[in-house]
Amino acid sequence: MTAPGPFQRALLPEGLRDDLPPWAEHEAHMVDRLMSVAAGRGYRRVAPPLVEFEDSLITASGQGQGQSQSRSQSMFRLLDPVSQKMMAVRSDMTLQVARIATSRMAGQGRPLRLSYAGHVLRVRGTQLRPARQFRQAGVELIGSDALEADLEVIALAAEALTDLGIKGLSVDLVSPTLVPSLARQLALDEPTTEMARRALDAKDIAALAGFDETVRDILTGLMQAAGSLDSALPKLEQVPLDGQAARIRDTLVTLARALKDRVPDLKITIDPGECRGFEFHTGVGFAFFAPHVSGELGRGGRYQVACPDGGQESAVGFSMYLDSLLRAVPVPVEHPRIYLPFGTGQEEARRLRSIGWRTVYGLVSVSDPAAAARAEGCTHLYEHGVALSLTADDEASEE
Repeated sequence: MTAPGPFQRALLPEGLRDDLPPWAEHEAHMVDRLMSVAAGRGYRRVAPPLVEFEDSLITASGQGQGQSQSRSQSMFRLLDPVSQKMMAVRSDMTLQVARIATSRMAGQGRPLRLSYAGHVLRVRGTQLRPARQFRQAGVELIGSDALEADLEVIALAAEALTDLGIKGLSVDLVSPTLVPSLARQLALDEPTTEMARRALDAKDIAALAGFDETVRDILTGLMQAAGSLDSALPKLEQVPLDGQAARIRDTLVTLARALKDRVPDLKITIDPGECRGFEFHTGVGFAFFAPHVSGELGRGGRYQVACPDGGQESAVGFSMYLDSLLRAVPVPVEHPRIYLPFGTGQEEARRLRSIGWRTVYGLVSVSDPAAAARAEGCTHLYEHGVALSLTADDEASEE
């Protein structure tokens, strides 16, 4: 058996990558800015562990058995040699924040505002997000079912994304509980409900041909009420809904109008019949997008948190995905680095750092400091008390 070559040692599993300069620092800086915006709105940061007992990650979600099983299948699992219990590597930090809120912070006043950021790992990537490890950052507002809570969280997400320099930001509002409620109201069986859901997700009016006329008219109305806020809201208000379905529709309409007033520069679209990807949400869901960026920048919505006593708490939050954000923000420019030849005084080095320079100290005396500076990736050379710019043509010019 031969030792692995350099290429083999550098090979990583599919969906995993090394983050190199300047991208690694840029991503960390983005997280800091996101958390700073959240802190300014009163959200306190928590930091759950990367690995914990599988049962804790599943039960905190308050989801049904089928959705919990789907969550479990997305997580890497391992046996804890100490407790002999199954553990899992987190695939979504939202569940951990829910656990913290209902256990460690159960006695604190509500609503509880928490923020978080960290890496998550998933068994498989998706077509739009092939990465299996990426950073997730977000906030959760737990213990309030007020519509103002939804509005606060969506506006906070918009502010945080705008602060990163993302242009042309838009948000799509969906109501994943509307179709199930409508199905119960119209006494549709499960196969028919699933057909309706697929037709609405695909915006396939032809797929509604076999439905009863009353059902077909309502579903067609929901399908046609998808689009930009100004054109879609009047159509949605004209869809003949009753009872709980009407209340769900009215909640979406009220929130959309309030969001337009709160964040007037944000482009808002609605899709009242959309369910895909929002199956565990119990209220309005939302996703953010930017021009020329495939996939979502982040998503969120209202959901229920399972409590240890068997009860549930209402919560609303959002998660942002840093791999998508990196494609939407301006390309990072590496900070200028100045090379200090061996023997440069430490007081002078501290002075340069205090005015914003990043200093790279020479460890040995060299005959060509400029060449050493370039080899270290420096943009400047410190010589005789002057910062010299290292130009592309290998000439040093005074700044």
